[in-house]
Amino acid sequence: MPLTFRKSFQILPGVRLNINKRSWSITTGSRNGPRYTRSSTGRRTTSMDLPGPFGWRRTRGTRRTGGH
Repeated sequence: MPLTFRKSFQILPGVRLNINKRSWSITTGSRNGPRYTRSSTGRRTTSMDLPGPFGWRRTRGTRRTGGH
């Protein structure tokens, strides 16, 4: 099983810095409303939790893959 690295820090109320092995991102918003994420790779995601076991997510931007 491969090891992964992922860490999230709250830097201000409603603002989180997320770091993983290949990139970093900033997430703004609250748990009860929409959340906006902007990644260092150019990816933008808007997400929102809906009542029950539902959620909504829209992703735009580049999706870079590691070349072998």
